[in-house]
Amino acid sequence: MRGLFVLLLSLLHLLSWGQNEIQYQNKALQRELIKEGIPDFSEILEITVVDSIKKSYRLQGKFFEIQSDLFQYKYIYTGRVYSCRASGCSISPEIPEEGESEYFDYFILFNKNKAVQLINVFNYQATHGQEVTSKGWLKQFIGHNGSEPLQVDKNIDAISGATISVYAITADVGMKTTILDMILHE
Repeated sequence: MRGLFVLLLSLLHLLSWGQNEIQYQNKALQRELIKEGIPDFSEILEITVVDSIKKSYRLQGKFFEIQSDLFQYKYIYTGRVYSCRASGCSISPEIPEEGESEYFDYFILFNKNKAVQLINVFNYQATHGQEVTSKGWLKQFIGHNGSEPLQVDKNIDAISGATISVYAITADVGMKTTILDMILHE
């Protein structure tokens, strides 16, 4: 019995270890790009982000640029947002550190003016707050270009039972919009 328990724990560890990488070319993003007429990633190049920005903002993702100006979308961010573990932290707008938190992966599609056009959460690994994956709730970010800050209960709706996830994704979308503007003006 004890051997079976150890084997089960080992398998669970291996499964969780294999899911630690962000899928930058995930199926949801591929489907969205195909709808836009972009059949593959050959038209898309990764944008280089300087180390100082990566470190300052604890960047957990990558930015890409669609080389053609024929499409609605011009820039892509794919990355990870950390939120608290169930019963592991207090409700606060602070973003938890990696390792002491659960996470979800998502992408943002920006237009040529660096305004948010679409957000999709494609890998939700947190135990609470799944409501932030709702397309209806995510639509409120459309048009955000960094000219005004995103604030929960002001221009972003709070969700009861998903407070930590709401604050985490709101802060992350605002930060990624700012970073995109910074790296394009280097």
